[in-house]
Amino acid sequence: MASTAFADSAPRACDLLVRADAVITQDDERRVLTDAAVAILNGMVIEVGDYATLDARYDPLQRLDMSGKMLMPGLVNGHTHLPMTLLRGFADDLPLMDWLEGHIWPVEAKLDEDLLGIGARLGCAELIRTGCTAFLNGYFHERVTGEAASGCGLRAVLGEGFFAFPSPFFPTAEVCWEAIRSLEEHFRDDPLVRTAVTPHAAFTVPPEVLAASFELAESLDIPWQTHLAESPTETAVCLGKYGMRPVEILRREGLLSPRVTLHHCVDVEEKEIAQLAASGTNVVHNPASNLKLCSGMSPVQAMLDAGVNVGLGTDGASSNNQLNMFRDMGLAALMGKVRHGDASAVNAQTALDMATRNSARCLGWPELGRIQAGHPADMIALDLSSPNLMPVFNHVSHAVYASTGMEVCMTMVAGEVLYLYGEFRTLDVSGLRKEAVRCAKWVRNASGK
Repeated sequence: MASTAFADSAPRACDLLVRADAVITQDDERRVLTDAAVAILNGMVIEVGDYATLDARYDPLQRLDMSGKMLMPGLVNGHTHLPMTLLRGFADDLPLMDWLEGHIWPVEAKLDEDLLGIGARLGCAELIRTGCTAFLNGYFHERVTGEAASGCGLRAVLGEGFFAFPSPFFPTAEVCWEAIRSLEEHFRDDPLVRTAVTPHAAFTVPPEVLAASFELAESLDIPWQTHLAESPTETAVCLGKYGMRPVEILRREGLLSPRVTLHHCVDVEEKEIAQLAASGTNVVHNPASNLKLCSGMSPVQAMLDAGVNVGLGTDGASSNNQLNMFRDMGLAALMGKVRHGDASAVNAQTALDMATRNSARCLGWPELGRIQAGHPADMIALDLSSPNLMPVFNHVSHAVYASTGMEVCMTMVAGEVLYLYGEFRTLDVSGLRKEAVRCAKWVRNASGK
């Protein structure tokens, strides 16, 4: 009996014990713990609680003292085009269609895998620096982006973007189907990288091809994502081509389901919102991009009230100029209030949910976006000594309204620290700076500007 009692009281093994002044758990109760700790084993959280209790309970191989810091789940970027960092600031202050057709698409057609890899690594560095640990991507030659993400320790869901018309990347939809199957096979055993089927939009891909691509997603059991109802102009194009609004096109083809994530949904009506909710379709809000392209303000609170799962994304760095989820969290909350004429709309907790748990569902990876036992140890720390975070009355409020992303001092995925106090542990950022200069020259030449 004595030996059993001793065994029961002996400290338990864990790989890492992280201490912090506060932990925003984002668990089901949305607990915020003070003077707390997180115990991690094999890349998973095994317990979150009072520091004194966990300190006595565990014998960690390593300790990480984040005193004076606030831990929170790594943010989840529900919509981006990572290699578009190469086009950051290249075509500003333009409406959506002019921006796409006159500036972005012509340069994109000339991109190669080397350039895309540089853009992807630049994007990974920015995500890590600003506290994002997972992202849903859509672009070209996605194997390159997946290898960049996996190599630096980030989680990614990748989608090969395609149009109905021939492109330099895919002359036909069928060629794209093979690329998607190949991508799925390539990353099948990678714990950090998954795939998705990614038609560009309802105005660039006809209904029958959208439906065929959805069948492919079902056969591979992976998510299906597309841009939808991004602006009134897009709606007008769909009405002119098919006599239907964007949501109706998807509904007629049976493409509203929990497998589906729709990006933007700015120009949606009450009836359409009800259809999205009833079908379990996910939506990703992109406030900075929508503002910059003057696409409009999505009715986020109305969608949430109807029961739609709404995540949050930055879109690409060419239509946002940042991949900083903290900025988009703040904008989502502020825009929501103006859009609905209600200061309580899209409150701080809602915006944080959108950037964590809700976006995780949009990725088809619902176990992400929280610090909770049995979930991946993906977390970040913010330095509470930053002047803009003093004093502290409400930690969630600070995360959404006061933080800029530059207070992030630690980023961790699966228990591995990727960034700590200014040091990138998985990326050569100084080398990336040189590559970025070379890429800027290439973009100027490719665009003729």
